Amino acid sequence: MRELSPLHKERLNYKPKLAGVLSEGIKNVKITLGQNTTAVKDADEIQKLFKDVYGQPIVSFGKEGQPLSFEQKNVGVILSGGQAPGGHNVIAGLYDALKAANPQNVLYGFLGGPSGIIENKYVKFDDEFIDKYRNTGGFDIIGSGRTKLETEEQFEKTLQNCKALNINAIVIIGGDDSNTNACMLAQWLKAKGAGIQVIGCPKTIDGDLKNDQIEISFGFDTATKTYAELIGNIQRDANSAKKYWHFIKLMGRSATHVGLEVALQVQPNITLISEEVEAKKMSLESIVDYITDIVVKRSEMGKNFGVALIPEGLIEFIPEMKTMISNLNDLLAVLEKDENFVNAPNSEKYKVIESRLEANNAKVFNSLPDMIKAQLLMDRDPHGNVQVSKIETEKLLIEMVRARLKALKAQGKYNGKFLDQAHFFGYEGRCAMPSNFDADYCYSLGYNAFALIQAGLTGYLSSVKNLTAPAAEWKAGGVPLTMMMNMEKRHGVMKPVIQKALVELDGPVFKAFEAKREKWALNDCYVFPGAIQYFGPCDVCDVTTLTLQLEQQKVPVAQN
Repeated sequence: MRELSPLHKERLNYKPKLAGVLSEGIKNVKITLGQNTTAVKDADEIQKLFKDVYGQPIVSFGKEGQPLSFEQKNVGVILSGGQAPGGHNVIAGLYDALKAANPQNVLYGFLGGPSGIIENKYVKFDDEFIDKYRNTGGFDIIGSGRTKLETEEQFEKTLQNCKALNINAIVIIGGDDSNTNACMLAQWLKAKGAGIQVIGCPKTIDGDLKNDQIEISFGFDTATKTYAELIGNIQRDANSAKKYWHFIKLMGRSATHVGLEVALQVQPNITLISEEVEAKKMSLESIVDYITDIVVKRSEMGKNFGVALIPEGLIEFIPEMKTMISNLNDLLAVLEKDENFVNAPNSEKYKVIESRLEANNAKVFNSLPDMIKAQLLMDRDPHGNVQVSKIETEKLLIEMVRARLKALKAQGKYNGKFLDQAHFFGYEGRCAMPSNFDADYCYSLGYNAFALIQAGLTGYLSSVKNLTAPAAEWKAGGVPLTMMMNMEKRHGVMKPVIQKALVELDGPVFKAFEAKREKWALNDCYVFPGAIQYFGPCDVCDVTTLTLQLEQQKVPVAQN
C-alpha cells in the first residue's frame, strides 16, 4: 500500500466548498437560457464547421428556471493535455453530482487521455476509488495524454466504444486545444444523431483559457503560488549570497499570465512580458540591452546579484523570431515528409533550412547558437506548436548578456561581476497539491459539468464565476465552446481553435506591474510568499491570485 504523508492524509478529508446554488444539491438546480452567441472571430467559418452546435445560448443555474432531468446517465471522463492541480477534484465533483442525481448513474474514466476512449481502455469508478484521490494533485487517477480527437476514424471508434458502455455523455477536462477537440466531437456526434453529449472543463496552468465567462482556468492558482514560493526562496538566497544573477524561465506557453502573476507576488528585479515585447517590436538585441542596463546599474550600487523572470513563450513574440518561426513551421510541414531531410544530421538540416527560408528569416536562423537551432527543429507538439519548453531561452539570454558585459568591461563601462544561474520552473507546479481555491473551484466545475449534462446540453464548457467572492456567492452555468473559437494556422493549415487569451497591456494586471517594475529593478523589494497554506485564516488560506483580484478590482493597483 502506498505510504501517505501527514498532509496527504489531512487533504483526503478536506470538504470542498461548492458554488452557490450547487451547494443546495443537484436536484434543486434549475436552468435559465441567456442570449444566443457568436464566435469571437471568423464567425462565418466557425458556423460552417460547427453548424449543429453553433450559436447556442449562455446558460446559468439558480433557484429559478426550468428543472433539470434526472433520468439515468452513464458518463465517461477524460483528462487531456498537461497536468494541472485540481483535476482529481473535477472528477470527484462530477462523480458526487452524478451519484446524488441517481445512484444508478455510472462514471467511467478513460485511461491515458483521449486515446483511452479510442482504444476502449477504462475504469469504472466507485466510492473507494474516488476517495483515494480527493484534493490531491496530479492526473494519476486515470492518467492523461495529448492525442487529438479530430479524425473520422477516431470519432467512429469513440461512438462505438461509448455505445458498448451505454455512455450518454463525455466530459473532457483540458485546455484550449483539448476543448477545441471536445467541440469537434460534440459537432460530429450531434450531426450523427448519436445522443451523446460532450461537456468541457477549463484546465491549464497557463491561464490563457479565459474570457468574460471563464474567469480563470483551474490549476493557475496553485501553480503560480508554487512558483512564487520557489522564486521567493531564490530571492532570499540571492539577497544572502549577493553574488548570483538568477535567470528563471517559467512555464506558461505563449501567454505571460504565469510570469505576470508571479512577478506581482514576489517583485523580482526583471520580468519580461512577451506580449509587451511584441507590441513594442523589441528585437532580441534590445531585450539584451534592457537586461544588461539593469545588471550594470545594480553593479554600480554594489549589487552583483538579481532575479530575472523569463516567460516560456518569449522567443515566439520577438518580432524577427516570430516571423522566422512562422516561416520555419510552414517549411517543416513540407520537409518532415522528406525522409532524406528527416534522417540527415542537424548540420545538414541547418544548411537546407537556411537555403529555403526567406532571406531575412535565414539570417535570423543563422545568427542563433546551434543549441537553439536544434531546439527549434524538435518535433512540434500534437497541435503544431513549437515546444517552447524545450527552447532554453534563459540560457540564450545569459550568453548574450555575458557577451555584452564583456564588451562593456573592455570599454571601461562595467566593473562588476556576473555569475549566473539558470532555472526552468514548470513541472514543479503543475502537479502540486491544489490550493484550497483550486480544490473548491475544481470540485464545483465537475459538479456543474453534470448539471450541464442533466440539462441536455452539448458543446458547452463548465463555467463558475464571481470567484473573488466566497464560494457561496459563486455563479454556476455554461458557455458554448463555439463562442470562444477562431481560425488559426496549424501545421500549415487553417483550423478552428479556441482563441488564447493573452496579457492585455491596457488591463489592470499589467498596469499594476508596470507602475512598480522600475522600483523593483534597482531596489530589493523581494517578497517571500512561502508555501501554500491549507489551514488558518481565510486571508492566508483562501486568497485568490492577484491577477483575478486586479481584474475584478478587488485590490489596490500596487502593494509596495
